[in-house]
Amino acid sequence: MAKAVISGYYGFKNFGDETILSVIVKHLKEKDIDITVFSGNPEYTSKEYNVNSVKSFDFKSVVSEIKNSDFLISGGGSLLQDTTSLKSAVYYLFIIALGILFNKKVIIFAQGIGPINNKFARLITKMLLKQCRLVTVRDEKSLKLLTSWGINAIKVCDPVFSLNIERKNVENLAGIQLRDFKTMNYNLLNKLAMLICSKFSKVELYSLQESYDTQLCKKFETLLHTIKADIQTEIVADNITERISRLEYFFAMRFHAILCAVKCGVKTCAINYDIKVEKLAQEAQIPMISTDAHENFEEIYNQMLELNPENLIKYADSKHFDWSQFDNILVAAE
Repeated sequence: MAKAVISGYYGFKNFGDETILSVIVKHLKEKDIDITVFSGNPEYTSKEYNVNSVKSFDFKSVVSEIKNSDFLISGGGSLLQDTTSLKSAVYYLFIIALGILFNKKVIIFAQGIGPINNKFARLITKMLLKQCRLVTVRDEKSLKLLTSWGINAIKVCDPVFSLNIERKNVENLAGIQLRDFKTMNYNLLNKLAMLICSKFSKVELYSLQESYDTQLCKKFETLLHTIKADIQTEIVADNITERISRLEYFFAMRFHAILCAVKCGVKTCAINYDIKVEKLAQEAQIPMISTDAHENFEEIYNQMLELNPENLIKYADSKHFDWSQFDNILVAAE
């Protein structure tokens, strides 16, 4: 049995990253691959996905697992960038370097690359990626960057597009998904709360990562009850994909929350805090509000009403994640 190790931002219960991991694990299990995941919480990861897992910074175990593997998968997500943290980028580069050092088949999986502002980190990234067996990226900007570096990369859609989600929409059930971010402000929260209270009697507030979302969900919940005392609210932190599939309307910031909603034909409004969210909203042809909240929210709501769920599903179904190059590496590793 071939053995794979997976390196990424796993074990921190971030919905997007965990959903990507679930897609990778499912595909590898279908190919009868033995799996080990490097995780910030190995107990959680092992139980959640029924895989072997070791602590990301337990370097003795990490080195041992890579040495005894056939290939290393780095991704998905935005691992190779230093905007968030140079330390984080160095860690993921170190893992890739170990895979190359031990002559493993290294796959860069559906990553967003950059920005990498540190010159040394940029040099190391170029050197390492040129030695990887397969490099796939999730966006045009990353593809252009790697092409300018002389790296042969392939652009793929987000792997979560390949997830099968059963549609269960409930009439007039609305969800709101917010994350704490530097551009988050009271004007946005207040305008959104006013709209929600004028249109709905019950809403669900989605926390997709406790460290970023939960406190903001509680703050927004308090604001809703201040405006409309009898509005029914629930903070949702588990079974996220299934719960999203039940919604008829959804206001969301996080990319993968929006993606899952569109796949289920949920009438969705994107809250644009990042270029990837803006691009998804434009491609799916769904309304969008900015964090400065300059838009007319009543008009935005009317645009949501006009959305055709079947058209949203059709868009999502048009995105096919290409596993062919990935599977060629799996076959070669057997």
